[in-house]
Amino acid sequence: MADYREVFVGIDVAKRKNAIAVAEYRREGEIRFWGEVDASVASMRRIIQRIAAKFDCVHFCYETGPTGYGLHRLIRSLGHECVVVAPSLIPRKPGDRVKTNRRDALALARLLRAGELTAVWVPDEGHEAMQDLVRARAAAVETLRVHRQQISAFMLEHGRIYPRKKGWTMRYLCWLEEQQFDHPAHQIALQEMVEAVRVSKERVERLEKVIEEFVPTWSLAPVIRALQTLQGDDLIVAVTFATEVGDVSRFGSPRQLMGYLGLIPDE
Repeated sequence: MADYREVFVGIDVAKRKNAIAVAEYRREGEIRFWGEVDASVASMRRIIQRIAAKFDCVHFCYETGPTGYGLHRLIRSLGHECVVVAPSLIPRKPGDRVKTNRRDALALARLLRAGELTAVWVPDEGHEAMQDLVRARAAAVETLRVHRQQISAFMLEHGRIYPRKKGWTMRYLCWLEEQQFDHPAHQIALQEMVEAVRVSKERVERLEKVIEEFVPTWSLAPVIRALQTLQGDDLIVAVTFATEVGDVSRFGSPRQLMGYLGLIPDE
């Protein structure tokens, strides 16, 4: 009977090419650099299948990053285990500051074999889609804030002080439209800034409407409803919490959840 062969694969992911290293079972097993391959789905599928054909059991891992979780889903769809790890949770030797794709892939393979990597929670595609939508809304809110700040700074620069305390009401917008400047360039500048605020506000409203439409069919809809029973927790706050935290049951205690949110010092 042939020897059982198990291997641990570390992948250093990047935009165009992924570096791959393999560590064979047992600590004395060989750790070698497999090479760099195209990061496309088709290329990664081929390399995963090629590695799997040589071993009885294959474990994969890679770091979280801007490439997302598509690789994790691909590996799982091919029937293999895959661990996604946060860079901040990867053990590193003191003074080891040299980073290359090859070194990182080799280190990941070695640490995966040693059982020294801590996996992060990986959202499903539906959750990730809602998360992207909520983050798009947050970016739109920030853009709206910047555009409003530009108008406030512009009006202050030209000595135009709104006589009431509360800004950005319909009354305030009417006041802006009534402002007249001697130079037409100033008038055009204000008009364009006001238009930018209008467009940004409409974008925020559109995204909030879409979020509201998608929530009832989302797997975490019951969680959203429960969160909304808390005083001061509206739909957007509840959805933002749910998309960023994900599966609350993955936290062993309320203290761990509070630490994750940065509300208390990490243990």
